[in-house]
Formats: sequence, C-alpha cells, structure tokens
Amino acid sequence: MVSSDRPRKHLNANEKRALKAASVRKFVQQYERKAQRGAEPNDRRYNVDTEKSVKRMRPDELDRLLRDDEE
Repeated sequence: MVSSDRPRKHLNANEKRALKAASVRKFVQQYERKAQRGAEPNDRRYNVDTEKSVKRMRPDELDRLLRDDEE
C-alpha cells in the first residue's frame, strides 16, 4: 500500500451530483448514437452499470440530472 502525502479527498454532495450528471449525460450521448451502416450492430460502447441505474431512476431525477446546467 502506497501512502500519500495528502489525505484522500471526500466529495461533497454537489460534487457527487455533478459526477453523476456527467456520467448520465455521457451514457445518453453514447446510447442514442445510431449504429454505423455496414458495421457491427453492437459497436456502441457504454457503461452497463450506468444503464442499470438510469433505468431505475425516477423520471424527475433523470430530468434534473440531464438539465443540470440549464438553470
């Protein structure tokens, strides 16, 4: 185990929400991309864990994450 000179930074609620929003936005962008013609149909790569969490989210929470910067 390597010791660091500075303590591990814990994220606050705003930072956690921002990371989650960025993850969901990236997932949606990759998920909605059309398959390339003549290429393999499963050529889209996205995080399956994010897909599962998005499917379990309430619609209002998902909307809030997707519209995070519009306020």
